[in-house]
Amino acid sequence: MGACGFPECLGSYSSSKDVDYQSHKYAFCKWICHLAVVVYVGYTLLFDKRYQEKDSVISSVHTKVKGVAQTDKWIWDTAEYTIPMQGVDSFFVITNVIITENQVQSRCAEYPFANNFCSSDSSCIKDSVDQQSNGIRTGRCVKYNATVKTCEIIAWCPVESEKTAPVPAVLESAENFTVLIKNNIHFPKFDYTRQNIPQNFNASCTFNKKTSPLCPIFRLGDILQAANQNFSEMAVEGGIIGIEINWDCNLDFNRCSLQYGFRRLDDKSTSKQPGFNFRFAKHYKQSNGVEQRTLIKAYGIRFDVLVFGTAGRFDFIELMMYIGSMISYFGLVRDLFIMFMEPLLATFVIDFYITYCSCCKSPVRIYHYKKKYETVQNPRRVMYVSHVDKPHVVLIKEPLKTSLQDAEGKVVEVRTCTNLWDSLFRSHPEKFSDCVDCCTHRSNKDSVTNGYDMQPFHREMASSQAHLLWCHCGECQNTNKRHEQLCCRSKEGECITTSPLFERLVLSRDNLRDILLYKEPFLDLNNMNANDKLRRCAFKQYIRWRFGSFDLEDRAVIPSCCRWKIRNIYPKCGGNYTGFKAI
Repeated sequence: MGACGFPECLGSYSSSKDVDYQSHKYAFCKWICHLAVVVYVGYTLLFDKRYQEKDSVISSVHTKVKGVAQTDKWIWDTAEYTIPMQGVDSFFVITNVIITENQVQSRCAEYPFANNFCSSDSSCIKDSVDQQSNGIRTGRCVKYNATVKTCEIIAWCPVESEKTAPVPAVLESAENFTVLIKNNIHFPKFDYTRQNIPQNFNASCTFNKKTSPLCPIFRLGDILQAANQNFSEMAVEGGIIGIEINWDCNLDFNRCSLQYGFRRLDDKSTSKQPGFNFRFAKHYKQSNGVEQRTLIKAYGIRFDVLVFGTAGRFDFIELMMYIGSMISYFGLVRDLFIMFMEPLLATFVIDFYITYCSCCKSPVRIYHYKKKYETVQNPRRVMYVSHVDKPHVVLIKEPLKTSLQDAEGKVVEVRTCTNLWDSLFRSHPEKFSDCVDCCTHRSNKDSVTNGYDMQPFHREMASSQAHLLWCHCGECQNTNKRHEQLCCRSKEGECITTSPLFERLVLSRDNLRDILLYKEPFLDLNNMNANDKLRRCAFKQYIRWRFGSFDLEDRAVIPSCCRWKIRNIYPKCGGNYTGFKAI
């Protein structure tokens, strides 16, 4: 959009305007942008399969862990160290434990922690429970050992005494355990089902990204290594590992691509309590009927199986929708051929280069700005003024607080010179002004009135207007309308109506007749209304001469001296002139 201040921008609207540059450099840049868009469209169409209808996967997972480990006390098999999780598609493998054996429900001293030390029974409130307590307080203060006293509790005794995980992990050898993952997938839109177990499945295989990328049996140590984790370190306090299964099915060829990925899901660097653990108990009864239990605090690794996948099949509607959406890259809704000639991307790149990357005083940039950005004012609230001693057109907004001659405005256009013949007979003349070398193809002896008596321009009346403060040529007539108080000059000097060009360009009856007949060859200029047509044509000729644009005709104000000069030459019956219409 054109440059404007903050308040002006709030009340303006900018529309696009095309400027055609005949430049090999810019054309090359445009076609490079076209090529980039075509390559992108082709890439997404072929490699992203944008011509296919897509569907998301529905999945089920079943796992089996195998392996045996030996510790000081017993043999750990699958039933001991594998615990099915309540979450979906997850399993848990114990890697470290704290075991408290032979617990029975009785009274014993609580494990020492910050709020449980005591010196007398008054320190232990009966039937109270601390958040970290293992039982309910009895109200007594008893010895935990030879040096420490704690509150007595009713609980499973003896209470768990170890609070930190053993190092190294008890089941560090779980690194060599293996897990079989069975994954069944279904795409309901296409009624297509598949599983990750190959038809020629070898039960002795182990997954390897290079040698056996489709084997569904995974060694736990390899899983953590692929997730950039050290099994021995993670086995101490546990953690969470994600096993990702990615399906990419192209049903046009009845083919599915399967890939496995591994990553750690819990963040050990930011967590205050890293790892993963929980407690469970194994209950049994003694021969005397007393119930006992073994409490196990289990540390381990939880494996979450995450299944992703899409399936696609060719669909003509999807292809047409994609092609339609790609048209927007070229900024078109009108014509398919224009899409390859004026893409939005090329226009943006070239405009950006010219507007922001060129030198601030570059002629190309100035020319581009003048051609591309054009301000259109409200035609009912502006007036255009041109003085003979100024090379530009000034825009003045209504309502006026003083005479139009003294009103302040801003420069909106600079007049340029062209051939006079074009100004007379072209339907869309170029902008022009009264250059010294401008002349007509007609004879300089061309009469203003061509035999008709010229109405005298009363000099005595003009001289009586010498007191007008807004008149600088001495030829203007007095008026109370502010928008008609305009002189042909901005400073003292000779009136433009005395110029020979004014007579030839504006007043010449022959020229005016030719202009009118050029548009309407059979126009009758011998009737009573001929003067009205010639007078209006003379007004337009002055505007084209002095303002240099057809666009300003409706709101261009003719100076008082010129207006009355034309009216005297081509008067109206009755002398009732409408004049310039203000608001």
